[in-house]
Amino acid sequence: MMKTKNKAAAKLPLNEILSGDCIELMNSLPEASVDLIFADPPYNLQLKADLHRPDNSKVDAVDDAWDQFASFEAYDRFTRDWLAAARRLLKPNGAIWVIGSYHNIFRVGAALQNQGFWILNDVVWRKSNPMPNFRGKRFTNAHETMIWASRDEGAKYTFNYEALKALNEGIQMRSDWVLPICTGHERLKDSNGEKAHPTQKPESLLHRVLVGSTNPGDVVLDPFFGTGTTGAVAKMLGREFIGIEREAAYREVAEKRIAKVRKFDREALTVSASKRAEPRVPFGQLVERGMLRPGEVLTSANGKSAKVRADGTLISGESKGSIHQVGAALEHAPSCNGWTYWHFKRDGQNVPIDLLRQQIRAEMT
Repeated sequence: MMKTKNKAAAKLPLNEILSGDCIELMNSLPEASVDLIFADPPYNLQLKADLHRPDNSKVDAVDDAWDQFASFEAYDRFTRDWLAAARRLLKPNGAIWVIGSYHNIFRVGAALQNQGFWILNDVVWRKSNPMPNFRGKRFTNAHETMIWASRDEGAKYTFNYEALKALNEGIQMRSDWVLPICTGHERLKDSNGEKAHPTQKPESLLHRVLVGSTNPGDVVLDPFFGTGTTGAVAKMLGREFIGIEREAAYREVAEKRIAKVRKFDREALTVSASKRAEPRVPFGQLVERGMLRPGEVLTSANGKSAKVRADGTLISGESKGSIHQVGAALEHAPSCNGWTYWHFKRDGQNVPIDLLRQQIRAEMT
């Protein structure tokens, strides 16, 4: 277990599954002590009758008591209460993910905004292997919606952009995720060989959520823990978790599941860092340290040139200013990344000045 970083975290029941009502238990935990919340609340499906396949076999639908509410008003009241408890628990730069279906996600979204959360994205989980619509009276329900929100507007929430891009073979991650539902070996079974939980989420979904919006050592709370997908993936990825689950049968399955999980080694937990997160290196620092000399000429790939000045600015004809400003002026462009635009000559070769910046950054780590 990683060491906690503050006194509040030291009081947290890290890597435990708490038994009881999620609202009461969340309100009993230290304020502003959690980095991320992933919530898979009851969907309030409002099923009126059994659902059967064309062969007349019964579909194992969600008909448990925990998903049943007397009215929309009762469901809205429940949603307001658990979201208020969740917001109290989040650190100022914390965030929340809530997943739902068309039955509840619009009500949850409005409640999020009313509570003061700031919605960052809605992500559509498109199921590559959805359950068909047996009655043929509606579209096949092939997706669920996740809302990602920061605790407050302007919060400096975690977003590992480069890591998600790497997961997607170098292409920017979109807000529609095509992932399969739980089947085969991943679908947990109870002692009778039946599904241990009707709405078990796939580990691939939580892997993407946690890699993208947390860092190793962060505390992730799941107030509707179920059979522990959030805890299992958090443990693998070196995150701390807190689970809350009132159903004893689900807790038992989750505890056995998580006990078998192996945490990845430290090297495997490292993800591609965002360029914005890298230490800032002023161009003038290269001049101060003698890596580039005043009077040295920099050139661009298309033959433009500028001279380095002692204060870390450049001059080219009438153009004077930073590496970015002079590059933009020479290209008649609104902006320019001077680090990739300018090159210096060493041993007869043109070398990007960004190589010198990377050398300084390497010394900082």
